[in-house]
Amino acid sequence: MDFVTDYGLFLAKIITVLLSFGVLIALIAGASRAKPKDKGHIEVTSLSEKLKKNEDTFAESILPPHEKKSAIKERKKRDKLSAKKTTKDIAESQGGRTFVLNFHGDLRASAVAALREEITAILAQVKSDDEVVVKLESSGGMVHSYGLAASQLDRIRKQNISLTICVDKVAASGGYMMACVADKVVAAPFAIIGSIGVVAQIPNINRLLKRHDVDVELITAGKYKRTLTVLGENTEEGRDKFRQDMEDIHDLFKEYVAERRQKLDIEEVATGEIWYGSRAQQIGLVDDIKTSDEYLTALAKDRSVFEVHYIEKKTLPEKFGIAVEETSDRLLVRWINRLSKSHHYF
Repeated sequence: MDFVTDYGLFLAKIITVLLSFGVLIALIAGASRAKPKDKGHIEVTSLSEKLKKNEDTFAESILPPHEKKSAIKERKKRDKLSAKKTTKDIAESQGGRTFVLNFHGDLRASAVAALREEITAILAQVKSDDEVVVKLESSGGMVHSYGLAASQLDRIRKQNISLTICVDKVAASGGYMMACVADKVVAAPFAIIGSIGVVAQIPNINRLLKRHDVDVELITAGKYKRTLTVLGENTEEGRDKFRQDMEDIHDLFKEYVAERRQKLDIEEVATGEIWYGSRAQQIGLVDDIKTSDEYLTALAKDRSVFEVHYIEKKTLPEKFGIAVEETSDRLLVRWINRLSKSHHYF
């Protein structure tokens, strides 16, 4: 009965949120449709310059007053000379460029929309001695969504451009599917890595409906069009087919990882377990133990490092839609957590 209560509260919260935002979205949707949509633009920030400025500011701040003025004057002179150099001059003097992307994954891997634009822009300008670094954070989600995200990263590998994935917090399940594409995976000591498995959880309230004399008619064309349902009565045949589908997805997941991490004992790690960074390195899931800050700061000493962001201007209805999706994701994760009594969802 606790399950039914939790499920009812969960549905009530979702419905309340959807209704609240739905009315506002409907009021402004008409006006927004008439306006041409701005597809967005790419923004590039020099992390090398940002790090250098931070170093200079700190160094000047701790100098004695009588030395500070001359240090600031010297820096301004150096900055003036640097401003005359082109990006090409800097790249040639430092031996290549590094482009940094950020991917923060949700259940739907919705950040893939920006990722594909960023990768397309980089591949149009990239050279053989350049590198792409992706700062990745994701605990996984929908199979097809993360499959697409991993395929976007594969575009970089197919052009023989060095790809590094940095994981500071978590790259699990679909997140690790993305990470394994890289030439090198760098993880923080306590980053969560792995979870090479597949999970599905479907509530069924058919018995509750029967107790209240509620019939559910489920009509399908195709023997396995619907295997398990929320409202209808599930059969053992349907359960077997559902398990078979899950095993097939798991096999595809294992094949994908094994092809890209060939030294990995896939049967040892494809159990759905997670490992923390240092342990993950021992079994071959990651290659090095560092934070992304440590890795990028070291690179910036010898290379030009640029952070690339795709900025998309969204209409007001789209912003409301994103807010609804994010709220529903949080409620879903909270509900799963209450049922499973665990902090690991995927």
